[in-house]
Amino acid sequence: MAAHTLTKRERLCSLKLANQLFSEAGSHSMVAYPVRVVWMEKEREEQEPPVQILVSVSKRHFKHAVKRNRVKRQLREAYRLAKQPLYDKLEGLPQRAVHMAFIWLSDDLYSSAEVADRMEKMIQRLAERL
Repeated sequence: MAAHTLTKRERLCSLKLANQLFSEAGSHSMVAYPVRVVWMEKEREEQEPPVQILVSVSKRHFKHAVKRNRVKRQLREAYRLAKQPLYDKLEGLPQRAVHMAFIWLSDDLYSSAEVADRMEKMIQRLAERL
């Protein structure tokens, strides 16, 4: 059982992997407004976590960094609390890894409860598709 944590290893920091996520044909996407997720399955390398995430909030939606940072914090927290079904699904597939990017689509701020609800629904749908 994965702990309710979000470690540095679980974050997608590699520019090469991020570019692959958005440019290769193996990527998939779904929306639970105001969040869009883009994901890609790949072979898991040794010592790599089963899921790595990237969070993006465009300056086009929020000009002030304070608001962008708030939304990113909400997305990370919602994912941290809702990631268990995804980890349970990937536990049965030991050679699989998933790279995901969460992208904010709205110009409005939402409450943390709403963001968490949308994230939970999206993670459930994603776990069913894997």
